[in-house]
Amino acid sequence: MIMIHIKAIHDLTVPLETYMPIWPTNPLLEIKPVGTVARDGYKIETISGSTHSGTHIDAPAHMLENGITIDQIDPIRFIGTGYCIKTIPDGNFVRSTHLIEKWKEEYDGSIILIETGWYKKRGFTREFQYEFPGLTEDAAEFLIERNVKLVGIDTLGIEPYQDSDFHVHKKLLSKGIPFIEDLYGLDDLEEGKPYLVVALPLKMKGASGSMARVMALEMD
Repeated sequence: MIMIHIKAIHDLTVPLETYMPIWPTNPLLEIKPVGTVARDGYKIETISGSTHSGTHIDAPAHMLENGITIDQIDPIRFIGTGYCIKTIPDGNFVRSTHLIEKWKEEYDGSIILIETGWYKKRGFTREFQYEFPGLTEDAAEFLIERNVKLVGIDTLGIEPYQDSDFHVHKKLLSKGIPFIEDLYGLDDLEEGKPYLVVALPLKMKGASGSMARVMALEMD
């Protein structure tokens, strides 16, 4: 019998709810009750919205014409040792220098979760939806060089909204590195401490990405 002892679970997932703040040009999420226990003998809902609503993972197919879809990514990408890097962005930018000054050798090849604190601003404001910070191209290149398996950030996008050509998206995805956007509660994690990160998207055939439940587990 395999015994696994989990000391603590940190849920890094934004709760999905109707009309929640999401990427500005995406359709708002709608979760609609269509059955109630009192009337129908069961409670059930329908859901309508983008696959990139709330905490979600982008697959290469999101930006690359011949990129693989979310169901084609090896699940080993979504589970593994992860570390949180806490940054103070330079305006809208998380630069390679921000990562280099915090980097440790054990981070190589791991899952990296980048905390900017932006998730605390969540709301239907121009600041939260349009002015969020993100990675610069040199930061993405640094992560590629360090062979990370998955990247996450607590903003609506992996790069600032102003980059309409999605350079960082394309750079990471072209190297087969998926990433998590719209993480929540990263301040619960200790910088430099290893966690078992589990970030599982729905297995939607042919999809460019998927909503995901993301956990950081403290193990013995």
